[in-house]
Amino acid sequence: MLFFLISIIPLFLLISKSLPLKALPLWASEVRLLSILFWQEFLYFLVYSVKNTRLISSWVIEISIKMSSKRKCASRVQNVEESMEMSVLDLPDLALECILGKLSPSGLCNMACVCSSLRDLCRDDYLWGRHMREKWGRVIGQSVKREWEWFLASRKESSGACVERQSAKKPKRWIRSLSHVWPLSWIKMRLVEGGNRVRSPLPNNSIMSWYLSLESGKFWFPAQVYNREHGHVGFMLSCYDAELSYDCRTDTFQARYPPHGRRTVVIEDGVQWDRIRAPPVDTPAHDLHISDCLHDLRPGNHIEIQWRRNKEFPYGWWYGIVGHMEPCDGSEHFCHCHLNDTIALEFNQYTPGSRWRRTLINRQDHREEGNESDGFYGGIRKLYTKDEISTWKKLWPVEVLE
Repeated sequence: MLFFLISIIPLFLLISKSLPLKALPLWASEVRLLSILFWQEFLYFLVYSVKNTRLISSWVIEISIKMSSKRKCASRVQNVEESMEMSVLDLPDLALECILGKLSPSGLCNMACVCSSLRDLCRDDYLWGRHMREKWGRVIGQSVKREWEWFLASRKESSGACVERQSAKKPKRWIRSLSHVWPLSWIKMRLVEGGNRVRSPLPNNSIMSWYLSLESGKFWFPAQVYNREHGHVGFMLSCYDAELSYDCRTDTFQARYPPHGRRTVVIEDGVQWDRIRAPPVDTPAHDLHISDCLHDLRPGNHIEIQWRRNKEFPYGWWYGIVGHMEPCDGSEHFCHCHLNDTIALEFNQYTPGSRWRRTLINRQDHREEGNESDGFYGGIRKLYTKDEISTWKKLWPVEVLE
């Protein structure tokens, strides 16, 4: 009933002021409109004041009841409270650090929601650095760190542009001026509602933010995939560059291979952890790797060599072994292949006689070699660790390739 009276009074005022037959000037109608808005806002203020008074009184009564009940039972539980007053934050720093270090990433996230002090402790880079190394260390390289920095920079630019667009949508000047005249008006409430809420966001440059972005799959990171496209026969015992996104539900990755030639972007789902590695060298997929191990190569050494179908394709890394030259019988005491300027590379996953089985490169002046029919061979890197060699052997095809 009260809201009905509030809304109908300005109408009566408008009708009553409109009875004179003489035409009024334009400024008089604007003043009449402002007077009507003033009385309407004043009545709204009275209603909200009565409502807030009732809420405050009920709140004061409730607090007084609680305080009186607390005084009655304070003497009974005083000894119990003194014995239970110690919290986790009262522990020594080293003990608290050890406890937080035992928590999983999800446990740290839950603990960070308890209070501001624990939030700062649970976001520490030392704690999240250990989780990052344990889960992501094998597939994270320097290129991923640079890509993460670019990702943060692009996100900062997009957020800055969004803020500029929001600030560009300013209310009309006469509405803002009117809000200064009537500070309790709904006009000012509309202006304030457009502002951002004060929060405590996670720092973008923290390891926790990086870890959570990887876990959620929002951050696509560069890596290399063995036997791409579900072990297609044309890519057996090879490793190609791709962008990957993690799927925490299946504990697998989605790989996105860049377009080349006439092929569009290829997407592969369900890539397992054992088929992913961090790029061993900082060489883009379309650039020739500068070989620094040619003079150290001997028969029996395990190598990876760049190869691509044609000039438009990116390089992939292919597994091979250094073989003996034709005149050499392979005898350990009479072999001089390591002194020859030509190196024989063998790819034993192919049948003898296949054009992919064997190739020759120049030890002294090796550059990209090949043709459009057999492909182009690029840079070479020698495999020194047993882990790298065993990884390739685990991927060996069941049947010999043609």
